Amino acid sequence: MNPETASPLTIGAVAKRAGVAIDTIRYYEREGLLPEPARRPSGYRSYGEDTVAQLRFIRRAKNLGFTLEEIRELLALSADRQRGVRAVKQRAQQRLAEIEARIEELQRVRAGLAQLIEACPGHGKPEQCPILRALDGDRP
Repeated sequence: MNPETASPLTIGAVAKRAGVAIDTIRYYEREGLLPEPARRPSGYRSYGEDTVAQLRFIRRAKNLGFTLEEIRELLALSADRQRGVRAVKQRAQQRLAEIEARIEELQRVRAGLAQLIEACPGHGKPEQCPILRALDGDRP
């Protein structure tokens, strides 16, 4: 939808419809995730429903763990009729692999922390605390 041919939206209306802050919209414009909006004769920004849709896309992609650079790539791929879907799937598969690796890392951290907590009596001298010794670099 072209903001010049449709009922133009203010930045506040777009923010409300997309569920983001006004500053977020300005930031995405500066980062090139959103096109520079048309300007009204008054100088105010003028948006269309397409901006609302793009903002929702960006927000959902962020919720799935994609970085802004990856989202920029996904937006470009979404317009690529020949390789877009295949490339989007590959990018999503890569992101999933990264998330799974991070989950494994967090599970290792969790197990180590749980072991330290179990070993700590919760009283006594600080130098005898296994948690503090581990943080200082000594092995419990």
